[in-house]
Amino acid sequence: MDSELKPKIKQVLIDELMLPQGIDEIGDDTPLFGPDGLGLDSVDALQLVVALEKHFGLKVADAEVAKKVLHSVNSIAEAIASAQG
Repeated sequence: MDSELKPKIKQVLIDELMLPQGIDEIGDDTPLFGPDGLGLDSVDALQLVVALEKHFGLKVADAEVAKKVLHSVNSIAEAIASAQG
């Protein structure tokens, strides 16, 4: 896996969702949704799906796939890596 991938994903999260956190404040395993993580909501999820397709060519087909892929930076990185195969 590309060592630059996770920082790029974090930067896309920050830029596209206008997050107040810095790259170093977002853990690779931090949940993106819910009170224990970044606290993103369903509107953020839609923006994130569009951003991932735009920046990484990752297509998220449906809600079930999205739940797994959009869990954390690690899960997004894994999905991008396997899609680029």
